[in-house]
Amino acid sequence: MLTRPSPVAPPADEQHWVDTARELAADFAATVAADDAEARLPIEHLRALAASGLDAAFLPREHGGEALSYATLGAVVQTLAAAHPAVAAVWLMHLGAAHTLVTLSSDEQAAFFASELKAGKRFANALSEPAGGNHFLASQQDADAVGENWSLTGRKLFVSGSEAADHLFLNARIDGAPAFFGVTIDDTVSFPPIEETMGMRATRSRTILFEGTPLLRSRLTGPPAPEYANLITVGFAFLSLGIAASAIDAIAQTAGKVRGGTSLAEATWVRQETGMAWAELTAATLMAERTAWLADQRSPEAMPAATETKMLANEVAKRTAALAVRIGGGGGFLVSSPIQRIFRDAQAGALMAYSVPFSSELVGGWVLSG
Repeated sequence: MLTRPSPVAPPADEQHWVDTARELAADFAATVAADDAEARLPIEHLRALAASGLDAAFLPREHGGEALSYATLGAVVQTLAAAHPAVAAVWLMHLGAAHTLVTLSSDEQAAFFASELKAGKRFANALSEPAGGNHFLASQQDADAVGENWSLTGRKLFVSGSEAADHLFLNARIDGAPAFFGVTIDDTVSFPPIEETMGMRATRSRTILFEGTPLLRSRLTGPPAPEYANLITVGFAFLSLGIAASAIDAIAQTAGKVRGGTSLAEATWVRQETGMAWAELTAATLMAERTAWLADQRSPEAMPAATETKMLANEVAKRTAALAVRIGGGGGFLVSSPIQRIFRDAQAGALMAYSVPFSSELVGGWVLSG
């Protein structure tokens, strides 16, 4: 795909981590079609990322990490998503959950979760609830007091990579207020039969049931600092941008095929619409890079900017994938074509909280309020 230099590139001393992700992603791409067809969690790819040292490198320096920048986070997520969106999604959720627990927990628990991440243990987010929708941070499930601790009986939805997880970042309601915990999976946690999604099937996003699961006071997290930027929130847009980039590549490959002495790449409408799709992707990428820059500056503007950027990136991915379907024609509908998978994967970002309608309402309110 055509590229231009960016003014907000990852720091030079971190570029080798982006290169590592790119090298690994080339291998991941070889299984993306089969993983999707079989709805199979690509655990070997996730373990390869951990083994490379990339997971641990994002930890704070006081916990043995390199405190890698949000700019590098975005570049890695976009690189992975262009090759294997499910790997990118599960990895981002895993890293975001671990980083949050290390950042917001007590010193003792932060050290524990950091050591678990460095040892290759898996993390997942258990936040979404039935009827919770976009209000996934405001739990509707009350935890029962058990001495100085609590227990939870209920369910969480759409937990990506959960069947391979060792620890969860989980929310519940305590005394009418939201609370967040680190939870180690035990025999009080179960997984009902999975209901497969249409796109990003290899994330194995599924429901988790909790039956008296202990929520320990020692693992109750503190509130985030005003300048703390959640890795998942910043990285979400890059997930859709990677999918959009793969759609552009699919368009170029399909349109470039010569049939009857000519190719679709010579058609005026294909050139025009591809040019606009590339410009939209570039613009959305610059917005995402700005969000990462704000997060690296520890600016409180990073989180609002992330909402704006996710909204645009989600729509760009959907539009670019839809263009790939139009240009691919009937061949793009075949299971053997990557276009049909890219199109399905492109829908997922807009449904993830905050959804596009919810985000656009928020952003519109900010604009109209001056």
